[in-house]
Order: sequence, then C-alpha cells, then structure tokens
Amino acid sequence: MRPSALLYLRSRALPGALAALAGTAVATAWAAWRLESLPDFDHTARLPVVVLGPLLAAAAIGTSLHTPSDELDRTAVRAWWPRRLAHVLAPTVLAVSLLALAVPGHAAEFGALAAVRNTLGLVGVTAAAAAVVGARLSWLPPAFFVGTVYLAAPSAPGGGAQWWAWVMQPGTQAGAWTVAVAALVAGTGLYAWRGARRATGES
Repeated sequence: MRPSALLYLRSRALPGALAALAGTAVATAWAAWRLESLPDFDHTARLPVVVLGPLLAAAAIGTSLHTPSDELDRTAVRAWWPRRLAHVLAPTVLAVSLLALAVPGHAAEFGALAAVRNTLGLVGVTAAAAAVVGARLSWLPPAFFVGTVYLAAPSAPGGGAQWWAWVMQPGTQAGAWTVAVAALVAGTGLYAWRGARRATGES
C-alpha cells in the first residue's frame, strides 16, 4: 500500500473504525446465537439484534468520516468526492458482509436481509449527518431516529409503517428496502459532495 494511502487511512482513524466493525459483528453474532439457544425462541426476538448491530456499525463508520485538513481538501487539484464515496462504501460493504453472516437463518424475517437493509440505510443517515452536523456527532441523528421508531412502531409489520419505521420491518418488506436504499444514496451522495462539516474547535 502506498504511503499516501496509509496516511489517509490513519488520518481518518479508519483502522479503529474497522476494528469496531469487527467487534460489532462478533457481539451481534453472539447475541443472535444466545437468543436462538433459548427454549422459547421466536424469530421476532432478534429484532433488537438486527437494529442495534447496524446502528453500532453505522456509528463506527461515522467516526471515520471527519476531515483533519478541510482547507487543504477543498483547495486540492484532484476532486475529493471519489475518495469520500469510497471511504463510505468500502466499510459499508464490510459491515454488510459481517452482519449478514452474524445473523443466520430466518432471512425473510429478522435475519440477514433485515440486518443488511438496516446497515445500508443507517449508514446513509450517518453519512448525511456527518455532512450536516459533523462526524463527531454523526451517530446522534440515527440513534435518535432508531430510538423513536423503536418506541413508536406498531407491532404488526407492513402498511404505512414500512416507510417511516423501516428499521423495524422484516427483511422482505419492499417499502422498507426502498427507504433504506434511498437513504444510502442520498446520504453518501451528500457526504461525497460536501464532506464532513467541521465542528467548532477543530483546526
């Protein structure tokens, strides 16, 4: 790997973010296995796993989206949006792969499909938050959204809830997938275009 690439990875704290992703996947896999080992196991019991696992993965990715040299980036000869786009998408692919493996079985319910969809959507929300409020606080909007929806979503899936409570839906809900993919495209596009907002006190 070229020295410039290594410098980029270290300046964005990507190694730490990738380690956090690995730890999140291990914790998610353990939680899913623990729930399945219960005698009265029901696939709906894994809902917290397919919600909190992706939320933590998105937060880990969000911590690496800061820009230590905002002025230099904006005055660079080469456009930075391809690097920013790759910066979001590469860890997202890793997170999706790890979490899909961490939640086996019941793919049509609260299994791999739901984990993948929630990871994609929440990464998009986190990337958009990084562009609006900064990378350090990028975990707050998705965490607030998930907490609110977790308390307010109806117990029955489908209907209008699949559009506004998409993180709480089974893996095959088309509306939930539409919202998640739209959030990923919009969020990563905004971050690639603008980069992370510099927080007060950052040099």
